[in-house]
Amino acid sequence: MQKKWLIYGAYGYTGELIAREARKRGWNPVLAGRNPEMLNQLAKELDMEARVFPVGLNMAENLSDIALVLHCAGPFQKTSAPMINACLEAGADYMDITGEISVFEHSFAQDAKAKEAGITICSGVGFDVIPTDCTALKLKELLPDATALSLGFDSDSGISPGTYKTMIEGMGSGSAERQNGQLIPVPIGSQRRSIDFGRGMRSAMGIPWGDVSTAFHTTGIPNIATWIPMKKSRIAGARLLSPAGSILALPFIQKRLKKWISLRVKGPDETRRAGAPAYIWGEARNETGVVKTVRIKTANVYDLTVFGALESVSRLLEGEFPKGSYTPAMLFGSGLIEELPGSGKFEEETIYPE
Repeated sequence: MQKKWLIYGAYGYTGELIAREARKRGWNPVLAGRNPEMLNQLAKELDMEARVFPVGLNMAENLSDIALVLHCAGPFQKTSAPMINACLEAGADYMDITGEISVFEHSFAQDAKAKEAGITICSGVGFDVIPTDCTALKLKELLPDATALSLGFDSDSGISPGTYKTMIEGMGSGSAERQNGQLIPVPIGSQRRSIDFGRGMRSAMGIPWGDVSTAFHTTGIPNIATWIPMKKSRIAGARLLSPAGSILALPFIQKRLKKWISLRVKGPDETRRAGAPAYIWGEARNETGVVKTVRIKTANVYDLTVFGALESVSRLLEGEFPKGSYTPAMLFGSGLIEELPGSGKFEEETIYPE
């Protein structure tokens, strides 16, 4: 880790977990963010350099000596584009831990600019979306002619304030899936099926997970849906609440909800995380009716984000990778998830048409 790199949003829940793990490994990233009190306190404790600057204009001057930025400050829909622009200007590689579809789409739209600037852009180097992205590529390798892909996960990891606020941001937009290569909005609660994510069959609901963007770029499969387990009663409730999305998206409602989150939500502690692994599931189908299924058990959502982000940073800084915009699996292969601490191996299943 000879090259200088920076964690922006280092004092947020996940950013701090990443910074502390980096220190345990003897790494020395620059810590950055806009809150001087919180940032300097953490930097002093970890004996790391601190740089205080907001997301906005003139960020590139703070990145002039930085080889790579790991962006951890959400909601990424508001913060990612300015940071990518700063990285393009400064010639620094860019990574983030987003799971937001719009951010992935924007990242891929910067491919030509990234190549011209000589940098690599890779969004989603955390739980969003390393395990599911690797699962998507694994299924493409097992079934190259797949035309439909479903991905999902099951976890009791809890939720951080930042993730909660991102969910609040998206409350007015419903769900989404990819149909014939196009991103299509669908009402929340309208996608239903039963899935065995890895610990028994459960009812499931479609959600607007980042893979409806990333998995398409990784695999080229034109039809993609993403899923989480959900009780049937809650799925029905989500469908009934769908028309209220426009109300929940109102600025003053958003502000009140986010203030409540800041006061009440602290994120899962180490004990909670340790006892809550994640179960990843994926299913691919081709036009002849062959179905390939893979499952893998991983560390909990937040520890996997820490391990995945730091592994991605290390590989990009120490290796030679193409310039442009990529997903984690495009850069590092489907086996990346199996190599992270706490992960098992892919388990495969095939069903042939009768």
